[in-house]
Amino acid sequence: MHLTPDSSRVITLLFVAGQELGGVESRASSVVDRIMALSEADVRRRLKEVLYRFGRRHRDIVAVFGQHAERVGARLDPSANLSEERWLLLGAAFTHEFSLEAASVCNPSMVAHPDQSDLPDGAMRFVMSFRGIGEGHRSSIGFRTGTVNRKGAVTIDERGSLPEIGAVRDGLFNRDVFHARLRALDRDGESAGYVLDHLAVMFTGEELELRLAVLLSERDTRSDAADVARLLRAIASCSYAVHFDAASDISERVLWPTMGAESRGMEDARFVRFTDTDGSSTYLATYTAYDGDAISQQLLQTDDFVDFVVSPVVGAASANKGLAFFPRKIAGRYAALSRYDRETNAVSHSDTLGHWGHAMTYQLPSRDWEVIQLGNCGSPIETPDGWLVLTHGVGPMRTYGIGAVLLDLDNPNMMVASLEDPLLTAAPDEQDGYVPNVVYSCGAILHGDLLVIPYGVADSRINVATVSLAALLGAMKRIEPTAAEHI
Repeated sequence: MHLTPDSSRVITLLFVAGQELGGVESRASSVVDRIMALSEADVRRRLKEVLYRFGRRHRDIVAVFGQHAERVGARLDPSANLSEERWLLLGAAFTHEFSLEAASVCNPSMVAHPDQSDLPDGAMRFVMSFRGIGEGHRSSIGFRTGTVNRKGAVTIDERGSLPEIGAVRDGLFNRDVFHARLRALDRDGESAGYVLDHLAVMFTGEELELRLAVLLSERDTRSDAADVARLLRAIASCSYAVHFDAASDISERVLWPTMGAESRGMEDARFVRFTDTDGSSTYLATYTAYDGDAISQQLLQTDDFVDFVVSPVVGAASANKGLAFFPRKIAGRYAALSRYDRETNAVSHSDTLGHWGHAMTYQLPSRDWEVIQLGNCGSPIETPDGWLVLTHGVGPMRTYGIGAVLLDLDNPNMMVASLEDPLLTAAPDEQDGYVPNVVYSCGAILHGDLLVIPYGVADSRINVATVSLAALLGAMKRIEPTAAEHI
């Protein structure tokens, strides 16, 4: 089974002439003037053609044109009386299509689907997230569904034909995350505390703005008030919620860059089904936000893949790519895999999902196929023998291999077994692509004794491999226990 990119998967975005290649000088007013100068006959003819060509490619293209016309409506003469056709054509002039998968699809993760009803005996339904890369290397997070039958055969469902971006809403903010982000900037001072410490642990954007108004009213005694307000608003912009129409197919839902920190991409989501101590479960994921220069980690939470809550992840252990949550708490605390130093595998523990401080390295790159760096391939999988962690190692010629290690169930800071050779490397027909010689996964699932591993091939397409868990564990080399830091 493999998935290849489909360049016909398109969404609509606002288009402003003059700003499309990073320019700052808009030519919007000139475009508005030209639309206004067209005859009604030309307007009707052109709009009819546009609707015919693009109406079938999007769920409600008329609504999109109306929304985009509103974005530039302030440039119109207040006395102008536009026909509905001219208004829609104006919106069309400020709209363009973006191909979500024009370059590639890669770096998938799998979790059990929230709906396991109406399945054949012994089958499991899954949700697979993946990274879609489009024009300008801009990345988004997409989804596919499928099943693994009792014999281990993997089938991917047909997907819906009309991908769409969800509706973005304000999210809830976590006070501890704000303090942690400010500490990282060495700005968690008196003025910041004056705002945050008068708020509940979880607060809204409106509540934050009320406190900022108080801070700014005291600028005569707090000279840093404006700067602190700017920083707090920037941190707030990293938290938001996304809602999709529940009637849409999961495969049509696209998590698209919303804030400045992820403006150039949302990369490599690592999903896990997390079960809390009270037995309740939800889906968590981290992903890498990229603005074209810097990276940061973000947290995704959802119960149903319809509503998502997005918030920042901070702390030394989340400083680089590859944070992956354990599927449950350990000794009453959250745990996560980390690659904080960009080349070794580590574990971090935290009382919150938003702040990850100290991380303890449990694996160093030492073998010939991992001499450049190590990392994880998604969240650990719990087995009776320990936490199974799929790893990626990078060796000579930037060749990737997927390996496996086992961590102690009670003290995952301790590695107890390891696979000496890669479990998976690029086959001869998997070497070529957007980034050659890469095999990379962001999360596998266990179905009975079968480990199902979706993986990106050369950052160009997605394949799926399966292996017996018992055979994999049996092939691992046990490691003599060493002194380790206990939780």
